[in-house]
Amino acid sequence: MTHAADRRSAFIVDVLTGEFGASMALDPAAFRRKFRKMAASPFAFYRGSASLFYADQLGDFADDRFLDERTSRVWIHGDLHAENFGTYMNASGQLVFNVNDFDEAYVGPFSWDLKRFAASLALLCYAKALSDRVISELVDGFARSYLTELRALAAGGDDAIGSITLDNADGVLRRVLQQARLNTRVDLLATQTTIDNYERRFSLGDGVYQVDRETRAKVCAAFEDYLGTLPEPTARLRPVAAHVKDVVLRKGVGIGSAGLPSYNLLLEGHTQALENDVVIYMKQAQVPAVARHIDDERIRGYFRHQGHRTAESQRALQAHADPWLGFTELDGAGQLVAEVSPYAADLDWADVNEPDELAGVLSDLGRAVARMHSVADDESSHDLVDHSTEESIVAAVGDDVDGFVAHLADFAHVYGARAREDHQLFVDLFRNGRLPGI
Repeated sequence: MTHAADRRSAFIVDVLTGEFGASMALDPAAFRRKFRKMAASPFAFYRGSASLFYADQLGDFADDRFLDERTSRVWIHGDLHAENFGTYMNASGQLVFNVNDFDEAYVGPFSWDLKRFAASLALLCYAKALSDRVISELVDGFARSYLTELRALAAGGDDAIGSITLDNADGVLRRVLQQARLNTRVDLLATQTTIDNYERRFSLGDGVYQVDRETRAKVCAAFEDYLGTLPEPTARLRPVAAHVKDVVLRKGVGIGSAGLPSYNLLLEGHTQALENDVVIYMKQAQVPAVARHIDDERIRGYFRHQGHRTAESQRALQAHADPWLGFTELDGAGQLVAEVSPYAADLDWADVNEPDELAGVLSDLGRAVARMHSVADDESSHDLVDHSTEESIVAAVGDDVDGFVAHLADFAHVYGARAREDHQLFVDLFRNGRLPGI
């Protein structure tokens, strides 16, 4: 191994242990599972190592001419990679294809979202054996679509396309929305529950465990506090809809949630008919990776705890968020609470392989990201970002659209290559026992 590789390996160890060290000590087995998932491919490694990405943004990639005081203070997704897009049913009852998974959301430089996505796209396309030229063209299309939508929003919104729904989607994304529309609450309940003596209960096994009476009482008390954080329409639930029928502990949920406790709660639903039961989750929120690299007490002090940050961020970044979205505390830790929705369907990139089809999808994703960045600003109900996001970004880019697009494409290639190299270094570190505590 070269001296440069040795230095980079040591840096990877320092960043990962700095980010996960305390949690790794509490549950090393969970992190062994997480790291084995990350070892599977460069993209999986990239997904699980947002902390490394942000550490690099303050190092080799700190120079960004499109960042100023305002464009460095935008409500961002925080982990905008290619697999964080899918469908959800919004508060208006409309199926929407949009960005999802806001666990890492925070306020920071807008271009960090775009760079994280662009590098993930380079990794995705490399795995599909697409050329560097095609990758550049795809990043180009995504970036130009993003800017076109932002400019339309800054000009008043009349020419903005807006949310991606069944009314305006086509191609791959329309198929994803149509598939989500076929899903039913009954099917979801059938996969997670059983009916015993005319009553529905959670099924156990496969990472789902029964809780003791004391734990159930604590979770139910936290649930009661959560009800007070719901938006007004949801808060006016009939009394039957707030009845908790069952509680279970879930482990091994997601590559980013290693070692964190998560509970599922089964609610009665709006009527006593069993097919109307609702499943919600309550999971411990964590400090987002990007927050460790933004020293701003006004942002940090805006949130009561990480559960509050996650819920408020999602509400800020989605025009019509999940009506069950809220937050609470459990054992002194902030919790995010939301519905396990039957209408969630992710974009499966395995079904999108040819450049023309990829280009169409990426154009739509560029619009979705622009819409997300534009929602949480001075015109929203949140006062953390007190300027027009779209106007600030459009002004920062100015007439240098080609330069902005080239900047993103160059980053995608350089950081995609670095992530592939880092993946190999990580695998060698992990398999040779050089990650402390694992």
